[in-house]
Amino acid sequence: MTAALTAALMVPLSGTAAAYPVKHPKLIANPLYEAGPLPTTTCAEPKVKTGDRKLARAYVDAVIACLETTWEQHLTGAGLPYSKIKVRHVAKIPKTCGFKPDKDNSQAWYCVKNRTLFFQIGKSWLADPEDLWLFQLTAYMYGYHVQSLTGIEGAYDAVRYRNDAEYYEQERRYRLQKDCLAGAFLKSVWPMEGRTTEDWNYYVSLMSGGSREYGKTATVRAWAKRGFATGDPGSCNTWTAPSSKVA
Repeated sequence: MTAALTAALMVPLSGTAAAYPVKHPKLIANPLYEAGPLPTTTCAEPKVKTGDRKLARAYVDAVIACLETTWEQHLTGAGLPYSKIKVRHVAKIPKTCGFKPDKDNSQAWYCVKNRTLFFQIGKSWLADPEDLWLFQLTAYMYGYHVQSLTGIEGAYDAVRYRNDAEYYEQERRYRLQKDCLAGAFLKSVWPMEGRTTEDWNYYVSLMSGGSREYGKTATVRAWAKRGFATGDPGSCNTWTAPSSKVA
């Protein structure tokens, strides 16, 4: 999961001293948190098959279309900025926009500069594409776009830290927020045809953390569940949560 969900911009492990905890208004009191639950819509999943990259790409594009419908309505309704995301399916993630792709055969990267989402769908994601993993992965990656549109990404990039511990905590808050936003989106289109609570529970069981950037597995799952329980981005304010909730 760590390699698959990677941001385009990385902050160096150094910075000027700053007050802590984070107090940037775009992070702790963003208007997104006051906009209410996401609108209830529907999202039909196209068929996917093991090993079929063409179908998987079409599946991702369909989920992106659902995300665009929901987030355009939500953000414009709240008077917040909105612009469409660009999606590129590639055989190999390009070394552009500051990307530093690794050797994994499946990866996704978001470029803040041109608001483009790159998908490299390889064998690992095609091995069992019929669960909710690909759906939620797409929703998670779209979270980068939401954070960019609402100023969260820019504020995250501007906030300083005094040491590695503060850096990694900020990184976890940034990433865990996307887990929660993805859960909120799924709730807004739930129930989905052919899906049951068992599908959601199985997806949650696949989620893992364990690194300093992502947090503990229990933490990752807790924020995803929080978003799914409420369907409200307001419940995804990781920036004011106690450190223990983003560990």
